[in-house]
This record gives sequence, C-alpha cells and structure tokens, in this order.
Amino acid sequence: MSQPSPERTPVIVGVGQVTERSEVTSAIALAERACRRALDEAPGLRERVERITVVAISFSRSVPDPARELASRLGIEGALAELSSHGGNMPQYLVSRAAADIAAGKLRSTLIAGAEATRSLRLAEPDVNFLDLANANVEVEKSGKTIGPTLDGILGKAEIRAGLNAPSTVYPMFESVLAKRAGRSHAEQRAAIAPLMSRFTEVAARNPYAWFPKAQSAAEIAEVSGANRLISEPYNRSMNSFPNVDQGAALLLTNLAVARELGLADACVFPWAGAAAKELPPAQRPDLGDSAAMTSTSRAALTAAGVAADDCAHIDLYSCFPVAVEVAAAGLGIDPAGDRELTVTGGLPYFGGPGNNYSTHAIASLVERIRETGELGFVSANGGYMSKHAAGVYGGSPPAHGFVAADQREAQARIDASALPVVLEAEGAATVAAATVSYGRDGGVVAAPVIATFDDGRRIAARAAAEVAPELAGRNLVGERIAVSGSRPEYRPL
Repeated sequence: MSQPSPERTPVIVGVGQVTERSEVTSAIALAERACRRALDEAPGLRERVERITVVAISFSRSVPDPARELASRLGIEGALAELSSHGGNMPQYLVSRAAADIAAGKLRSTLIAGAEATRSLRLAEPDVNFLDLANANVEVEKSGKTIGPTLDGILGKAEIRAGLNAPSTVYPMFESVLAKRAGRSHAEQRAAIAPLMSRFTEVAARNPYAWFPKAQSAAEIAEVSGANRLISEPYNRSMNSFPNVDQGAALLLTNLAVARELGLADACVFPWAGAAAKELPPAQRPDLGDSAAMTSTSRAALTAAGVAADDCAHIDLYSCFPVAVEVAAAGLGIDPAGDRELTVTGGLPYFGGPGNNYSTHAIASLVERIRETGELGFVSANGGYMSKHAAGVYGGSPPAHGFVAADQREAQARIDASALPVVLEAEGAATVAAATVSYGRDGGVVAAPVIATFDDGRRIAARAAAEVAPELAGRNLVGERIAVSGSRPEYRPL
C-alpha cells in the first residue's frame, strides 16, 4: 500500500490548554479560550473549520447546546456542531474518528474541545451535589444524538444494588485483586504503588498547566493523615483523581495539504492509528484485576501503527486511579514499578481530572513533546469503570501506510462472550473476587462491598452486614469465603 495523498493525511496543527486558578468562569468559556489558543497556532484555518465537537461536560453547569454555543463564540457559525457521549475515553475516540474521516476524504478541518469549571461552580454554588449534576448531564445521551459509545450498560443492576456506583469505590476493588496476587495487605499495597504515583507528581511539577505542580515523595503519598485520609482501601485521597479544577483543552485537525498551503507543515503531528473497545460490567468480568478491552485496544492501536510500546518515547496512560495505570502498563508489557515515564501531564490526581476531557490535555501535551523530538507517542484513555477504552499512536512524520483505525470486532465479540452469569440475590457460601472498605470523613467504616463468586460460577455483588462492617477496616477479603443472604444481598465472613 502506498502512502496516501496529502489530502488524505490527517494532522494535528493546533493545541490549546487553559488552567484557571483565580477567576470564576464556566466550562464553555474555558473551552473557548483553549480553542482560541489552538486556532492561534494555525493562522488561516479558522475559516475552514467544518466541524466542532465538544467533549461531554460532567461536573459543571452546561448549556442546552454547548457545541453550537462554542461555535458561536468562536465565530464559526457554519460548522457542524456536535456533543460527545460521556467517558474519559472520548477525547481519543474523537481524534481517531476525525482522523479516519479526514483519511476517507469526508472532512478537511475540525476542532475537538472540552472543559470543566468545577472549582468555579463549587465557589458559586457551595451546596451543589456533583453526583446529581453529573447524572443530569448524562441524561442528554438518551437523546441518541451524542457522538460515540455511551455509558449505557457499564454497570449492571447487581453493582448498583450493592452501592457500587462511584469510581472511588469500584476502582479500589480492582486494586484489591492485584494486592492479593502480590500477597500484600491494603496498607502494603498502598506503599507499593506510591512510588509509581510519586513519579507522576514529578511530571506534574514540570507542567505549567498542572493543578498541583509539586513533586511528592512516595512516603508522602502513601501516608494516611487528616489531609490525606483513606477514601476506599487501599487508596487515600492523593491516589484519587482530583476533579475540583477549572481546565480546558482543544485540538485542531486538518489534512497535510491544507497544512502545507497555510505554511503549517512544521507544526504537524500525525495520528498514526487508533482503536477502541468496551468492557463488560464489573460483576461479569472473569478477571477483576485485568481488562481485556483495555489490553486489546492498546495492542490493536500499536499493531495497526506497525510499532511496539518500546518504540514510543512518550506515553500517557489514563490515571484516574493507580490500578488503571497498572493494568494498562501490564497490557503493554511495561513494568509499572520500573522507571518508565507513563504520563506526559502528571496524571489525573496531580495534573487534574477535568471530567471526560483529561485526555484532550494528554494529547495536547503529547503533541508538544512530539513537535520537539519528532519521536512516537502513545495515549490510552478510559471511561467509566475501566469500561470504555480508546488508544492512539502519534508521530512527527506521516505513517507509511496512512492512518489506520483498528478493527476490533473480533476482539469485542470475545470480550462479550466471556461474561459470567450474575444474580441479584442468592444465599450460600461464596468466594470474594474483589473487595474494598470505604471510610467517612471521620475515619469510620461506611461500607465494605464485595463482588463474589459462588461455587457454581455465578457472581453476586453484596454489602457487608451492618454489624460486621466496622470489623473489616484495613482487611482485604479477596480469596476469603463469605456467607451471602438477603433480598438485598449482605454478607458475613465465614
């Protein structure tokens, strides 16, 4: 296959990032500022933008049609205006989609942008319930008009009945599996993953857009204190994504022919390949310490690009919680305990976790690095509960065979076929497959949910009985036997 024509070669020619620490603002205003920065990098391209896609807003007040509002603010009235579905996977998904459309000759120039103004909203409305707000913002997906895979089906009834409906509870359960395999207690696992997160803070310290531009030692990260309290075992506050930020980012894509015409060739970064897949709801997954969809997506993107992870000098692995990094790294054959730099921003706990839009920042930062070095880069993005995945490979020169969107249909079919049976209620002895202990602000146990497997292979999600929950503080139940009972399943250790 010969290299495609410049008109069919997608390029990123403009990026913009904004971090607002003082003024009260809005998500759309931040997205506008980021877009203006991206457009300033590509003089002459504003008039040619055919499509504007806004990454779904989660933890900020939105407007009825954010993409149309953004287009109006930018003076690009004639562009198609779109809103994405929700999920941290969406920025990379949208870049792959745009690159594929440019490669197919369906699109010439497009803006992808997003932002969250959670800090500002908290100042303006101190009593706002962010979970309710996020749920209300997700309702727009029911219109059927959003772009990309929705959040529908990422949790089953079993998880919801057991209170497993927050990332800060579910991701620690995945980590509990890795802790058990390593023979570690929750406290030992916390200490073991702290060096990985310390290296993330070192990158954040060098990033002018990072919310916490300060390096922290592994001991500081692992320490449990009043300011760094336990949230859900084994994670304390410093290991959780930090969404209370005002941040926006934008990407401007076109084709190589347009870039050359406008004198922008030296600024071009080339999307080489992309891939996407969706995971089963947690209780149905055969291995709660892994993600077949994440691994398949990352490997498919690399294979489509004709490169290996070791060929990529710059890598950003989605880092809402440490386990997301650990699982992604393992799928790439990278030891997360090694000294390989696995973020270009500093990660969601330290750079900031601006809702669904984090990976727009990651891609923008990656573009800036590739412009400097000309080397390859890789981004993985994750939405939901390690539920929706997207990955992309980028380079400083055109790929030999053009942009490739990896075909994941066979892999997706295998993932879907691996689902374990789940029951909403049952009684009897079961073995814990994943577990956590969640704490309130006073340090007391507020919940100790598990996902467990009966001897016949059925899965169930259950809460600890009220009288035993306080006794589970600091305890990792993975691999232990429990007795499950009740119409809203409760368990007691055997």
